Amino acid sequence: MKISLDLLQILDAIDRHGSFSAAANALHRVPSAISHAIGKLEDELGFPLFEREGRKAILNAAGQTLLDDGRHLLHAAAELERRVQRVATGWEAELRIAVDMLIPAERLYPMVNAFFAAGHATQIRIAYEVLGGTWDALTTGRADLAIGAPGDLPPRGGIATRALTFTRLLPLAAPNHPLAAWTTPIPTEELRRHRAIAIADTSQELRARTTWLHEGQPVLRVPDMRAKAAAQIAGLGIGHLPRWLAEGDIAAGRLVELQLAEPRPPTPCHIAWRSRQPGQALTWFLEALNDPKNVAQLTQGL
Repeated sequence: MKISLDLLQILDAIDRHGSFSAAANALHRVPSAISHAIGKLEDELGFPLFEREGRKAILNAAGQTLLDDGRHLLHAAAELERRVQRVATGWEAELRIAVDMLIPAERLYPMVNAFFAAGHATQIRIAYEVLGGTWDALTTGRADLAIGAPGDLPPRGGIATRALTFTRLLPLAAPNHPLAAWTTPIPTEELRRHRAIAIADTSQELRARTTWLHEGQPVLRVPDMRAKAAAQIAGLGIGHLPRWLAEGDIAAGRLVELQLAEPRPPTPCHIAWRSRQPGQALTWFLEALNDPKNVAQLTQGL
């Protein structure tokens, strides 16, 4: 077989990191080994996979098709490894936790510390997701456990859920923003005229969600929650923020709460997990997330 999992990993690394040399660094190999492997594969296939422009190498249509379909094989192989590990020992080699960006990741650290202190060797990986990204991480196999997954469960099997909390985000703007001067509830039509600050949904396969954006409203998209708050403080637009992040800026007068004619209702947030053959590490965290003290720590100011 000309195409191996190793070659698919190389293609994936080149695509993710942008160059042969960066991919080599990520894979802990020398660049010449990466170039040789790709050149040999292209020779054996009889057609190129990249368009080469000087030092840049960009996947052509054939290369992109190979990578897109090959990633499904990489996901399947990684899942097979994890499943064999669970069958052999009952403990996962790695537990991947997706956290909605509304919840600061550091709030998980006391639980993670307790997990390691108990002598468990499972590696823990924590990643932020936004809006439907937590659900998408579970359905695509990027995560085993999601904390703070908002809204409704997507119509996919193999996922179990339980309620975590309801979030009530605050509509906020800088004090010099035109909407800050309104003394009556602001109608939706007026909101539509002003730029919103938003974080893009991180879904890769599920349909991306948008929250509290109005049709035709201009939008500035920023990378994370703290950048969103900073953009609103700078007067670049309006948006909703969690109380834990905004309360200091509200107290200091850098942000003011807006009164809306149609306020945003509280959003349910969930703990969700892949329910097929759960390992011991996932079970440990699900039990820890039943502790009211841990739940209170996670959800304070949401």
